[in-house]
Amino acid sequence: MQLTNLTIHEAHELLTTKKISSVELTQAMLDRIHDVDSKVKSYVTVTDDLALEQAKKADERVAKGENVTPLTGIPFSMKDCISTRNVRTTCSSKILENYVPQYNATVTNKLADAGAVLVGKTNMDEFGMGSSCENSAFFNTHNPWNLDHVPGGSSGGSAAAMSASLATFTIGEDTGGSVRMPAGFCNVTGIKPTYGRVSRYGLIALVSSFDSIGPMTRDAYDCATVLEAIAGHDPHDSTTYNSPVPHYTENINKSVKGMKLGMEIHEVSLLHTKYGLPVYYLLLFAEASANLARMDGTRFGLSVSENAKDVIDIYLQTRHEGFGDEVKRRIMLGAYALSAGYYDAYYLKAQKVRTLLRRDFESAFASVDVLLAPTCPTTAFKLGEKTSDPLEMYLSDIYVVATNPAGVPALALPAGFSKDMPVGMQLIGKHLDEQTLFQVAHAYQQVTDWHKQLPNI
Repeated sequence: MQLTNLTIHEAHELLTTKKISSVELTQAMLDRIHDVDSKVKSYVTVTDDLALEQAKKADERVAKGENVTPLTGIPFSMKDCISTRNVRTTCSSKILENYVPQYNATVTNKLADAGAVLVGKTNMDEFGMGSSCENSAFFNTHNPWNLDHVPGGSSGGSAAAMSASLATFTIGEDTGGSVRMPAGFCNVTGIKPTYGRVSRYGLIALVSSFDSIGPMTRDAYDCATVLEAIAGHDPHDSTTYNSPVPHYTENINKSVKGMKLGMEIHEVSLLHTKYGLPVYYLLLFAEASANLARMDGTRFGLSVSENAKDVIDIYLQTRHEGFGDEVKRRIMLGAYALSAGYYDAYYLKAQKVRTLLRRDFESAFASVDVLLAPTCPTTAFKLGEKTSDPLEMYLSDIYVVATNPAGVPALALPAGFSKDMPVGMQLIGKHLDEQTLFQVAHAYQQVTDWHKQLPNI
């Protein structure tokens, strides 16, 4: 039995029947990370000591039979833009290379309360800006199915770690497909929940009105398990829904007979989705430029003050040296879109079209239960193939970005292979209707085995 290949529900069964311990499972995962990740490069930080300490506590919980949850003793990794107290959190940027938060994100606390075991923080495109995980300030992450190809972005490290069996589940973050695109490229299941379903407190923001934290797992059942643990209202985040979190796993086996998807297919038209990409990027540039203003070299993170004349000089030198090219490009475009004389023409108009996008989805769900779409126009492309043309890279997001301005949930899952590379598809649902997405995805995975295929690495 390969411990690192277990699903959450398989590992939970073995842990609660005491056939294995969390320490054994965690040590096996850490050993595999140290053996394999030099090829994949999915981790920025590996937390060996913390993981084994958490695993011992998880075993004590199981032994006492107290507060045991489906995630107790399960090793997981976290995208490196989510705050972890006393564990380096870099956003894969030089400007935060040595930043160690003094507090946990709400998601981090919820997983700790559930007894999950953090084995490390995963690589990403710097501040979430990218579609291939090639914009990290540290190194490129490789696709486990073909090391010459990208894993997708920006949560590429999380997807690659999940695909290569370097975690039993991973936590990513989706601003414009950043969970779903890499999930599709790496043959794993991942969900972008409804905006506000999961707290963003402790997430280092890219686009505050889009960002959604979501899990990546081996299958839909595991995905439902993790979302159930991390979702819910948070007084620290006023955008979270103050409504009960459904018991996703209890209802996942309900019949999908009669739903208008697969069983009954209707074609629908989303009139304004052709504007989804420009609307998404305009709003992203604008909000990102504002959010990253706090990275100024005077409060935390990198500070470059050599020969600085004044605080403005420190600010300019720090950002010049600390930010990568893509981040600088987006800050400049965002500042332009928000500047006097252009605000109404660009940012305000994009917000109006965003409303039309949301209405398109509402109209579509009046006649169907779930929408089906690709995750990407292609399978994973080669490393370096699109880095010289930012516009071509942006177009890779064309099928995944519209859901973020609309705030609706979307789930990516494995749907086959083309030339030995994974093909992903996504299911898009109504606001707060993750339950239906899980039911449809689970039903599909009961009659297919694409999600069970693992890379040879």
